[in-house]
Formats: sequence, C-alpha cells, structure tokens
Amino acid sequence: MKARLAASVALALGIALAGTGCSMITYQATTERYDASDGVSADVGDLAIRNILVVSDDGESGNLLMTVVNRGGDDVELSVQYADGGTTEIVPIEGGSTVVFGTGDVETEEQIEPYLLSGIDTDPGSLMPIYLQYGGEPGVQVQAPVLDGGLPEYAEYVP
Repeated sequence: MKARLAASVALALGIALAGTGCSMITYQATTERYDASDGVSADVGDLAIRNILVVSDDGESGNLLMTVVNRGGDDVELSVQYADGGTTEIVPIEGGSTVVFGTGDVETEEQIEPYLLSGIDTDPGSLMPIYLQYGGEPGVQVQAPVLDGGLPEYAEYVP
C-alpha cells in the first residue's frame, strides 16, 4: 500500500515537472522588446521614441511619422538630424507629454501633421539614417524605413 502511494506521488510529481519544468530552461520570447509595426524605436534619456518611419513617393521629401513620449518632467528640445548629418530639425517636447508626428489619429495627445523632411535623397523601400539627441544625453542613430503610399495605411501620409 505504501509502495502504491509512493508510486502515485512520484508519478504526479513527474507529470507536473514535465508539464511545467521546461519553462525554467526554455528561452522566453515574451521577455524581449521588439518593434511590432513597420517603424523602428529608440530611447534617448527620458524620451521613448516609437515607430519611426518616413513616408515618401519621390525619395526627395518625406513625412516623418513617430511618437515621442517624454517620461521626464522637464521640457526638452529633440534634435532630429538626417540627410547625412546635413539637416537638423529642433522639436520641442514638453515634460510628461506624448507627441505624435506626421499623423492626427490620436485624439488625446498633441499631434503634429505632417512633419516634412526635405532633401532626404532616399528611395522608398530603403533605410534612412536618422540621428536623435537632446541636451547632454547621448544620442542614437536609427535606420528608419522609407515607405511609399503603396500600402493603404500610409497612402494618406504621402507628402
């Protein structure tokens, strides 16, 4: 009787370990941050910059689409540098705010539409280097995709 009880306990423990034990040694993909949309993301100091992309049909001028979340309390001036470092735009971002660039689809936050970049010299379908930085924070360069109006969701954002 004791042998049967011990065997039942061992079997139940084995089933429980087999059913859940693999999560102790298996890679957990849900712990990794990734860009779930067409754009790329970056963090610069207190700024979380999400879904950065450019929409252009001619490769000469483009509409910069991105969302900037200022997680800090201080107002900052975000420097957006493009065209091989030749052109720099300064964008004010208030402390504790979210600013959506290039589109007006978010009603609760500040929106800037469109945010035109001229002289980008980047063909649709390629990547465009954009350098983002503010104050004394170390900047970051991203390779932002340049998309055209071929997809219906981006057609209205073509400059």
